[in-house]
Amino acid sequence: MTPLVHATTPGGYLLVLAVILPVCAVLAIVACGPRSAARIAMVTLAAGLAIAVAIAAELISSGAALSYVVGAWQPPLGIALRADGLSGAMLVMTALVVVAVGLFARVQHGLDEGARDGRAQTTFWLMLLALWSALNAVFVGEDLFNLYVALELLTFAAVPLVCLDGRSKTIMAALRYLLFALLGSLLYLLGTGLLYGQYGTLDLLALSRLSRQDPALSVALALMIVGLLAKAALFPLHLWLPPAHAGAPAPASAVLSALVIKAPVFLILRLVLDVAPPQAAAIAGQLLAVLGAASILFCSVMALRQARLKLMIAYSTVAQIGYLFIVFPLAAGSADLPPWGTIAWTGGALQLVSHALAKAAMFLAAGVIAEAFGHDRIADLGGFGRVLPLSAAAFGLAGLSLMGIPPSGGFVAKCLLLTAAVIGGYPWLAATILIGGLLAGGYVFRVIDKALAVPTVPVKTLRPIPRRLEFAALALAVAAVLIGFVPLRPFGFLQIGRDGLAMALTP
Repeated sequence: MTPLVHATTPGGYLLVLAVILPVCAVLAIVACGPRSAARIAMVTLAAGLAIAVAIAAELISSGAALSYVVGAWQPPLGIALRADGLSGAMLVMTALVVVAVGLFARVQHGLDEGARDGRAQTTFWLMLLALWSALNAVFVGEDLFNLYVALELLTFAAVPLVCLDGRSKTIMAALRYLLFALLGSLLYLLGTGLLYGQYGTLDLLALSRLSRQDPALSVALALMIVGLLAKAALFPLHLWLPPAHAGAPAPASAVLSALVIKAPVFLILRLVLDVAPPQAAAIAGQLLAVLGAASILFCSVMALRQARLKLMIAYSTVAQIGYLFIVFPLAAGSADLPPWGTIAWTGGALQLVSHALAKAAMFLAAGVIAEAFGHDRIADLGGFGRVLPLSAAAFGLAGLSLMGIPPSGGFVAKCLLLTAAVIGGYPWLAATILIGGLLAGGYVFRVIDKALAVPTVPVKTLRPIPRRLEFAALALAVAAVLIGFVPLRPFGFLQIGRDGLAMALTP
């Protein structure tokens, strides 16, 4: 294997800032105490969003991946960070969702004067910032062991968010989530150890250059991918997700459903398309597509059957994640066309981003509804749009993306995937996409119908709901719609740095 050297590029320090800044904020909150937690978090959210936008701007201006070698130590001893176009999109998406969730949480915490700056609120800010750092580390990490550490940090920041209210039901859901996550971590670590023992490196760039049919490589990747599937909650390993995401407070549900489960999906994408040998990648892609299609159909039906709004949204999350796994055979590429040049690659990336924005909007809207009525029983929400018009609008706009109706990011994503399925000769995937859209329409319209219903008695809320509490969900839903104006063709930004040559030098 030819040794490769990572090189720090101009602007590479931004990647370090993206990972370190939230950690510094966590330390500042611990040092300053609960009364300063919200203010420190707000300043960090603004700075973190600026850093993510700066990374995207640097990627566009340079047209190449950003990289940074920490301490100038080359892998396998040192740590290299790298951001290509897809990483840049994930960083910006994550920052937007975290900022919107933070603003929502700030207003929501202010509704209860007695609990302001309490233990649960302080824990939320600490875990949100820790989770943000871990997500950024996953999106720019280049070393499989460092990525394992980032995944563990992500798990241990996400699990407390599930049971912030301390109820026995949510604690049980958090423990089930932790069990699945630890099982996934064990499998991932076994695969990592096997790779290191066989090749002496865990650097993704070096592993991507192996290009060999090696049983050890295939076994290691299989272990790692199964472990990541448990963390991503793909059918049939989704059992932990609905109770965990439905039981958590609304801001926590939003980041868990929109962001946390995207990290393992992102890593699976890199392992299959960048590291796996072509034949193994083809087999893995077919298997993942079957599971993805099953996830779309089964969990969409489950969403239709739910009586509670948050449970319905949670099952919808598992269904929508399925679309990300049907990308693999569709974006297989060819000798003349690399995977990242296909329309399926663009469709999958847009599904990642649009689903995150739409799903966060839905959970925040559901949180407003729960604050207003004290429950989220769909059957008892008739006419809620009359007192919560912005939340109803946010839910409807986000639903457009889930259904794949124009104009929305979900429409562009699903249209590109559908086109790729038809062109590539996958009629069963094309049928799955169409049926999944119809099923999504079924469960979204159940809620819209309730929002527009004419109640027999005036609808009253348990407490006054400030309009600014509804703006965060509406802003995310509008962002999900705006992605629908992306042209229906391979998106150039997502191809930046995918050749992997701009950041590597051969000594």
